[in-house]
Amino acid sequence: MHEQFTAQEQHLIATARQFAQTHIRPHAATWERERRFPKDLHKLAGKQGLTLALLPPEHGGPGIGALAAARIAEELAAGCLSFALPLVAHNYVAWSIAMKGTPQQQARYLPPMLKGELMGNFSLTEPGAGSDAAAISTVARKTAKGWALTGRKAWNTLGPEADFFIVYAQTEPGSGAKGISLFLVNGDAPGLEREPAYDLIGGHAMRLAGLRLTDTPVPAANLLVGPGEGLKFALYAIDYARAYVASMVCGMLRSGLEEALTYVAARPAFGRHVADFQGVQWMLADVATNLEAARLLADHSIAALQRNDGTGTVAAAHAKKFATRVALEGLATCMQVMGANGMKAEYSVGRHFACAKMAQFLDGTTEVQNVVISRAMLKPYGIRA
Repeated sequence: MHEQFTAQEQHLIATARQFAQTHIRPHAATWERERRFPKDLHKLAGKQGLTLALLPPEHGGPGIGALAAARIAEELAAGCLSFALPLVAHNYVAWSIAMKGTPQQQARYLPPMLKGELMGNFSLTEPGAGSDAAAISTVARKTAKGWALTGRKAWNTLGPEADFFIVYAQTEPGSGAKGISLFLVNGDAPGLEREPAYDLIGGHAMRLAGLRLTDTPVPAANLLVGPGEGLKFALYAIDYARAYVASMVCGMLRSGLEEALTYVAARPAFGRHVADFQGVQWMLADVATNLEAARLLADHSIAALQRNDGTGTVAAAHAKKFATRVALEGLATCMQVMGANGMKAEYSVGRHFACAKMAQFLDGTTEVQNVVISRAMLKPYGIRA
């Protein structure tokens, strides 16, 4: 595997692994219990080159490949998905500004993002528009100085804390996908109200929350992607997000498997160790096989998206669907072989299990992935799924 990565990429992946071991794993349970995201640690991750891995060199990024960036995300998620996911979203915000932003937007946002002084996130989903992104109802009304945004957003990563958001809004109500545009909205903009973070089964360090916008003024210079291109760009980013979610849940599953193996190898039972029983061995062997398959699917999807040959969308759907499913099942198995102790907060497997279930909803549910796959599968037969 190392042969496909450059020396710089290997160094950053190793840095991410060490960062997770030193700074994430020992504190992740505390962040979950206190329901907070460690912004100071985000800055440290930025200093080590882990937050903007996708940024091109001309904008200050390391210039590494998408697969290496996925490995970095996997290593961070092995420590805590709740910490890794906001960093990946922040990464994509910076990448979006680098790809689509004006020189003025790039100069304003990218340098402080590189330093970890400014954290951005996407704001696409709405209470009434989740997987159907074309149905968003947040409206952007043209004004003399730019735009005024009104609407509600849901499931915003770091909703209470992010410094700014890329907000998707409809500029031409009734036009569907054609009117969707992307706006850079600062977190202190008038009329922007942050709702309290959701009370969930886990993943509280992500600080998922809703936003309300009421005639929120946005300067004309903060239009990032205009009508006709907004949804297309969103779907392109979502394909990559699905592939990266697949990679990140591989990190969680790997972490859970390692924890379960360590536990059963040391735990005595009936005069032997739990790991001596073939039933336990085979249960964990199945987890290991599924982990290998999930990572291969994730890697394949990223390679397909990089080729841009039209196969990436379906490949990402396969990867996200399979990886999240086997992660949920595999982490449940890891908890099972650890007995009742698997439910204790002192072990990470239960925390990973809750986040694996959440991952089945991120960037399109499993059922949405089935729609994507079915449509591609049946298209040659003239059937629309």
